[in-house]
This record gives sequence, C-alpha cells and structure tokens, in this order.
Amino acid sequence: MARRFGITLALLVTACSAPSRPASVPSSPQDPALAIRWGLVIHGGAGVITRAKLTPEREAAIREMLAQALREGHAILARGGSSLDAVTRTIVLLEDSPLFNAGTGAVFTHDGTNELDAAIMVGTTRAAGSVAGVRTVKNPILLARALMERSPHVMLVGAGADAFAVVAGVERVEPAYFFTPERWQQLQDKLAAEQAAGAVLATPDDKLGTVGAVALDHARGLAAGTSTGGTTNKRYGRVGDSPVIGAGTYADTSCAVSATGHGEHFIRHAVAHEICARRAYLRLPLARAAHEVVMEDLVKVDGEGGVIALDRDGHVAMPFNSPGMYRGYIGEDGVPHVMIFVE
Repeated sequence: MARRFGITLALLVTACSAPSRPASVPSSPQDPALAIRWGLVIHGGAGVITRAKLTPEREAAIREMLAQALREGHAILARGGSSLDAVTRTIVLLEDSPLFNAGTGAVFTHDGTNELDAAIMVGTTRAAGSVAGVRTVKNPILLARALMERSPHVMLVGAGADAFAVVAGVERVEPAYFFTPERWQQLQDKLAAEQAAGAVLATPDDKLGTVGAVALDHARGLAAGTSTGGTTNKRYGRVGDSPVIGAGTYADTSCAVSATGHGEHFIRHAVAHEICARRAYLRLPLARAAHEVVMEDLVKVDGEGGVIALDRDGHVAMPFNSPGMYRGYIGEDGVPHVMIFVE
C-alpha cells in the first residue's frame, strides 16, 4: 500500500478498552525510498471511541468531514501553497464542524460557557502562536496564527486573547454560536453524575474531539496546529496541552506533531517536542520515536491519547493508546485515507 500511495504510514495503534494496558505494537522499519514529497496528516481526537457508541450515520459523517478537510488541505499544497496555509485551512474546516470538540462543537465548562484553545507553529522559523480560554473567537486557530504573525508574543489567554482578536481583525461571534444540544447534554449528564456521586468525576469521554493537522509542503517546510474546546465540565480556567508549544503542538525543521488526549500528562512529558527530539538527537525513525512516547512513556502514567507526526522525509506516524482516534492522511496522489479504529 505504501508504494501505491507514495507514503510511509506507521500505524502504531491498539484497540484495548483500558488506557493503562494497551497492546504494545512495535514500530516497523521505515524505507526512505517510500517517503512522500509532500502531504498532510490530520486528527479529530482520541479517546474512548467504540463501535457500539458510534452510529453508522455519525461514523459516515465524521469520515466524510475528515476526507473533505484532507482534500482541501491537499489542494493548497498541490498548487504550491505552504504547509502553514494547509494546516490553517484544514483546522478551520474542522473547527466549523459540530462533530468535533473545537470551534462550534466545543464542549462546555462547569459554568456553562465555552473556553477554546489553539496553537500553530512553523518548523522552518520556530514561529508560534497560541491562545487559551477564548470565548468569542469563531476560529481560534486563526487567532493563534494572527498572534504569531502580527505580534511579538507567543501566547495570550482569556479576555486578553479575545481583545487581541478585535485588533487583529479576526472574526468574533456571540457565545451562543458555540451552543450545540449534544455538548450541552454532555455537561448536564456530567453535572448530574457528580451530584449523585458527591464528587468531581473524570471520564475518558471528556477528552474526545480535539482537532489537529501537520503538513509538509513542496519546499519541505513543516507546520503543525491544534485546536480544542478542552474537557467537559472543566473549571478554574483549566488549560490542557493543545495550546502549549512542545506539549500538544510542535514543529521544527525535521518534524511536526499535533497531539490529542489527557492534556496534563502530555504537558508533563512535553510529548510533541519529545518525539521530535528523539528523532533529531537519537536518530530514531519517526515511527519508533512516536511509539516510544505514546505507547510506552504515556502508558506508564495512564496518559491516554495519541499523536499525528510527520517528518521532512515524508514519514507518517499516528500512534494512539486509546480504543480509537479519528485520523487521516493524504499524499501527493490526492487520495484521502481516513481511519478511526485499528484499520
């Protein structure tokens, strides 16, 4: 299959039901001759995704949305566009879909509001932009990019980030824009469960839906981006790994990574940067570096989730230690490949 589509794909996956004991899938050797010239990899979140919970209609809708995002990102790369533009456009599309926990589909906080996070990074320059806790920005990834390109700062949070959107001319919306019945019901279910238990509960379903993309363009430039609504019922301005450069999002001249999962563990292990560092300094193949971090290091601390990674030689890795991860890739042939489980 790799020869047919011109892409080296490392599927480091598991279908276990408990994140603390996923099956360990060894990395497969990478053949440099099978590297793509350019391409795009995306994800729509990792977590407790089971066939029993995923209706055929919803699965079809998610697969089609991921395929559409891949095709649009590919179109940018095909006409010589930058990896940054491809990543940006792809994530905007996913933010505009209520199927994912980002943008219009963002989950609700404990107080019934939406607080969104996003980050973007360019590998060639290490330029980066990150926003957290924004409430009135339609597409947080566009605000993160504006921050990167139009200010000396890397990260803005809360009201300050929303205020910068006005200066930067990034589209703002009323908070009601982010309301979806499904996400609201998820919050009500969580609040009811907490009241019945008399304690704050954490469930794996809280982490579903974060979106991200990594791309390699014709000039061998890499970029990475991630966007999320965070976790259902989060409190006190909690921020996860997605907007933290080096944890949930990272790109340099040799590697680009976007992560999804249990944010606190991804921050502690600087997951995105760690994968690129092992490739650069230990000379590990991308697949092995990603496998070690996701399937070994994170598993030891019950850190559930996954990553998408792409290196400058066109190698792709998409390991996850949860039952499923919405993901896909597209090479120079323009054929989108979308996966959810071990496929």
